[in-house]
Amino acid sequence: MSENYTYILKCGDGSLYTGWTNHLEERVAAHQSGHGAKYTRGRGPVELVYYETFGTKEEAMGREYAIKRMSRKDKLRLIASGKGLS
Repeated sequence: MSENYTYILKCGDGSLYTGWTNHLEERVAAHQSGHGAKYTRGRGPVELVYYETFGTKEEAMGREYAIKRMSRKDKLRLIASGKGLS
């Protein structure tokens, strides 16, 4: 079983981007090089500030959706909790 991740990036302009992947390091590198999501292109450099690990793609996608619906204040609180990065 592969691991799946929901992650939050802080972009160079201070905005936050939330996504999911099953190859976290490679996906962050893709965002960093401008080959990630359209949103992060031109907003680099990006910094991985939070992630969670899940057993299934569906769980990771569901969490991504939930985080995207959060206010910026709640996302910052989640990031500050430090639970995601280890």
